[in-house]
Amino acid sequence: MVLFSGFQFEISHLSEIGMLTLSSPISPHNALQNPRPAIRRRFTALNCKGIQLSVPSHCYTAGGDCTSGGVALKSVDVATLGNLCVDLVLNVPELPPASFLDRKAYMERLAASPPDKKYWEAGGNCNMAIAAKRLGLCCVTIGHVGNEIYGDFLLDVLHDEGIDTVGMNEDTDVVDSASASYETLLCWVLVDPLQRHGFCSRADFSKEPAFSWMSKLSREVKMAIRKSKILFCNGYGFDELSPSLIISALDYAVEVGTSVFFDPGPRGKSLSVGTPEQQRALGQFLTMSDVLLLTSDEAESLTGIGNPILAGQELLRKGMRTKWVIVKMGSKGSILISLSSVSCAPAFKVNVIDTVGCGDSFVAAIAFGFIHNLPTVNTLAIANAVGAATAMGCGAGRNVANLEQVIELMRASNLNEDDTFWNELLDDNLDAQQITFLSKTAINGSNNQLHRVALQKVVSESLCKLKSARIKGIVPS
Repeated sequence: MVLFSGFQFEISHLSEIGMLTLSSPISPHNALQNPRPAIRRRFTALNCKGIQLSVPSHCYTAGGDCTSGGVALKSVDVATLGNLCVDLVLNVPELPPASFLDRKAYMERLAASPPDKKYWEAGGNCNMAIAAKRLGLCCVTIGHVGNEIYGDFLLDVLHDEGIDTVGMNEDTDVVDSASASYETLLCWVLVDPLQRHGFCSRADFSKEPAFSWMSKLSREVKMAIRKSKILFCNGYGFDELSPSLIISALDYAVEVGTSVFFDPGPRGKSLSVGTPEQQRALGQFLTMSDVLLLTSDEAESLTGIGNPILAGQELLRKGMRTKWVIVKMGSKGSILISLSSVSCAPAFKVNVIDTVGCGDSFVAAIAFGFIHNLPTVNTLAIANAVGAATAMGCGAGRNVANLEQVIELMRASNLNEDDTFWNELLDDNLDAQQITFLSKTAINGSNNQLHRVALQKVVSESLCKLKSARIKGIVPS
């Protein structure tokens, strides 16, 4: 990964998306001035200033305080906070230049001619929500979309996937609904001839969060958090929302007994050296979250420890509420560190087409295992399969893995067993906690602290759990 200020570039092999010119019959003026109100009337509207941001009633009702014996019922499995954006995929001759001013001019040229709608896709936390819904979880997305064609598109996609949407702003938030600060956030996904891709948005060029005018959590947002078993937040949320607003959501989730999942992502490093408010917010998430999810590079960046297991144990030690620390290692697999054990699962072998959305899909499966109280190694196996199945497609949003793809991949049971890598990693940690390792070799048993679990057994148990959602008719094939 190469990281420039304002742009993140990741190397990945992509399928051909098709050349895209920067001319389009859709002008920015038309996109902003011609919303489609008929679309919004299909939803149950919430009261949001300047826009009827709405919710289909698949599993969530905004009004009322549904309780049992004074305790709010957790009728929603997962709520995501912020980071609702539309991805615009472009094939470009080269990725943006390094100079801040040149990059800003580059993006302004892109924004002047939006691409045809066939190149739009739901992005950001929509990826996690869609993947979770396809695993049979009931999902709510909490965030802001503008009253324009992009906002309509995003609401359409989420509604069609069976995902509820709750707006964040209150009547007291003062903003001109026609201003750029109110518009749906767009993320440009740029693909060069070498099949590398980079991401950029207007949030990259502002010192303030994109929606800095939001001042507090609305009643509807609090109700959504209160009714959810999990609140998922990631580092990109800080591009949109103020640290104080994000922390208020964290504090409220803790207050009402909602588990918090946090994935700092590439923003974790910049937040750790950001403003005092950003540093405090990051520190609070790292200590108050129930589940932390990081890549091995991100775990090392935040702890200074290169060994992913030791880095995870350090984060767990510093956490006040932390139950799991999960380290994602791409093609190697993943590790889950808890207070009592360490679980390791090698990745599945697949033909990687596009890695966009893999991490979000992985998180959705971790939420599935957490909610259903699955064995930790089973949770990792499902998460690896969901992430790998997404990598076999092109792009994120509606292209993330579906249940049939995940089941097929787990049935194939083709593990990427890098014995040298795992032996070296585990040899450094065998004097620590109980370590459970997913192995294709049909061996169940312990060798000192190392407990090998047969992949066949884990797959059999996991498929039963995944298929139960399909049998109940709540997951489309």
